[in-house]
Amino acid sequence: MTSIETRASWVIAFTALGVMSIAYGAPFVAVVALKEIAGELGSARSVPALAYSLAWFGAAVGGIAMGRVAERVGVRWTVAFGAVMIGIGLVVSTGDSTWRLWVGHGLFIGLLGNAGINAPLYIYVSRWFDRRRGTALALISSGQYVAGAVWPSLFERGIATFGWRETMVIFAFVEALSVVPLALLILRTPPETVQHGALASGGHGRLRVLGLPANMTLALLSIAAFMCCVPMAMPQGHLVAFCTDLGITPSHGAAMLSVLLGCAFVSRQFWGWISDRIGGLRTVLAGSLCQIVAMVGFLLTRNEAALFAVASFFGFGFSGMIPAYALAVRELFPAAEAAWRVPTLLLFSGSGMAAGGWLAGALYDRFGFYGAAFASGLVFNLINLIIIGSLVLRRRQTLRPALAGLAGTSGDQAIKGW
Repeated sequence: MTSIETRASWVIAFTALGVMSIAYGAPFVAVVALKEIAGELGSARSVPALAYSLAWFGAAVGGIAMGRVAERVGVRWTVAFGAVMIGIGLVVSTGDSTWRLWVGHGLFIGLLGNAGINAPLYIYVSRWFDRRRGTALALISSGQYVAGAVWPSLFERGIATFGWRETMVIFAFVEALSVVPLALLILRTPPETVQHGALASGGHGRLRVLGLPANMTLALLSIAAFMCCVPMAMPQGHLVAFCTDLGITPSHGAAMLSVLLGCAFVSRQFWGWISDRIGGLRTVLAGSLCQIVAMVGFLLTRNEAALFAVASFFGFGFSGMIPAYALAVRELFPAAEAAWRVPTLLLFSGSGMAAGGWLAGALYDRFGFYGAAFASGLVFNLINLIIIGSLVLRRRQTLRPALAGLAGTSGDQAIKGW
């Protein structure tokens, strides 16, 4: 069978990477300026933390609708629209009230902005690839970590020089004037034809996946995504503030966040390569194991050099999970259902990111330190491991008889290497 992958596929993938790298810089202004915003608005840290969370939650909720809109009008238009909305959201967020900060981030940056970019691009890019789909999804989703590696240190300098409001306005123009031309000039109709997932069985309305009703399997994947993203968001949203609480300078805290997300970007390419070989579910399981180890490190470590090491390992561990979830959906379900199944899963993962960012701030306000937040993150991560581990076992049990029949050998021999 002739592959649909061409040089144009990689042009599209790298364009999507560039778009995500710029668009997802917007919420990081509030992360870097968390203490300044809380001080100027006379509020607790949970207030700017909630703005960051609302940006994630809005993008997750809006992604379901935007995925369907992109199917009808084309992804270039949802991406261009989202870029403009992000710019407006940053300007709205510069007001003197908490409600403007929340509306700017939740409604404009999230629900109308990144919602038109994130989920539609996952679906869109997956349709340009068949052999190296996991690698491509890992690449484009790395845009969030390129944003986290590049922008925080620049934002820290901008905030120190101009103030957080002026930094938001400057970035609003940079983002809109960069993303809109990329979307309109390069993104075009993908070549993929509709095919069905290899592990789906049964007719319409009777689809079973991993021996379970299809929607139950999707629900378990979605719950698992929520559970792993709660602890995933905690260091990302609070690392700079956590460092300053320990006496580490804000510039070093911003640098640590950049290191964390820079490691996430580099290692995500590794996880993409792995997922093309072992599948999406097992990649999620491996990443979740690494993440829980790193969360223990954040809970126990107070030394600056050691925290840089923990942040690096945390970035390595969690980076492959979200694209692996999307790959698992494409592996398990019919391609024709991707336009709603992928955004549904991203709704739960984005909601987990939103909940984790807010929960860490709320627990800090309650207890006065981040240890309680990191401990709660361990509990969420453990639940994720239980769910994903059970699905991996079910996949193995489902594949054994099928592969044994195809290979003309025993199930254990057929499944070896999967």
